[in-house]
Amino acid sequence: MKLWVAQGFGIGRIPVAPGTFGSVVGVLWFGLLLMTGNLCLFLAGTIAAIALSVWLCGAAERALGQTDPGSVVLDEIAAMPVCFLGWLTILVWKTGALPGFAHFFSAHTWPLTLGVFAAFRFFDVAKPWPVYQSQSLSGGWGVTIDDVLAAVYVNAVVLLAFAGKTML
Repeated sequence: MKLWVAQGFGIGRIPVAPGTFGSVVGVLWFGLLLMTGNLCLFLAGTIAAIALSVWLCGAAERALGQTDPGSVVLDEIAAMPVCFLGWLTILVWKTGALPGFAHFFSAHTWPLTLGVFAAFRFFDVAKPWPVYQSQSLSGGWGVTIDDVLAAVYVNAVVLLAFAGKTML
């Protein structure tokens, strides 16, 4: 059961680009967190998913006898909401409310959402400093933290791209 969850409920067993498919599931996780309508629940769910990822990805490494196995995608799922935190913070600051999932897929914003997704995949694969180095952390920490750091890079790009502009 732990391995199945760490493999993104089986998504990680897809033979081609499992991390990308796991990231798609991460977008759905992001949507579920938005559906709470509560920023505190969104943040608590994000933190809980990261903690669960550390635990289960470490267990998956032990079960498979591999370091950061490609089939383990819970780390991508857990990190995806982090990718949107900068944009989300701007929206909450401007409106005082957590936007709904539909906001990120409107005719006007879906290219931005796709850009966030693509940037995450880029930073997760390219692994700039300290993303690559974080993989040396023990167990599930090394599996999960590199994705969280890739998400931090995404936020930096998003915030730089929209600095001084009206965010949707």
